[in-house]
Amino acid sequence: MAERRYRVFVYGTLLTGEDNHPIAAPYVRDVRPGKVKGRLYNVGLYPALVLGEEGEVEGEWLTVTEEGLKAMDELEDYGEGRDDNEYERVWVRDVCQPLEGYVYVYRPEKAVGLPLIPSGSWRRRKENM
Repeated sequence: MAERRYRVFVYGTLLTGEDNHPIAAPYVRDVRPGKVKGRLYNVGLYPALVLGEEGEVEGEWLTVTEEGLKAMDELEDYGEGRDDNEYERVWVRDVCQPLEGYVYVYRPEKAVGLPLIPSGSWRRRKENM
């Protein structure tokens, strides 16, 4: 039986080389750079994406196995149909190329008062620390 694969846009600690990438790495089958519409906020040790028409957020499209998606759901404390998820997993499209898939996003009301990362890049934000 063919291995099920999912494309997931990552923009923070799951990026290649970042702290939580080893959680996804065993299940990654492909990595491509990408961008989605929205704004990136600094939650402290990790960022939060709020989708919207303003701004662009840089990241990577990871193609992962079903086990990889489950591992990322666990990291993000996401459960389908739960009301207490910190992040929601939704469908999104890339800004510049014909790629689409899942992304973990913050609810806009939860981002109120958090510092904006103006560059839209978690890596560039870390370079400027």
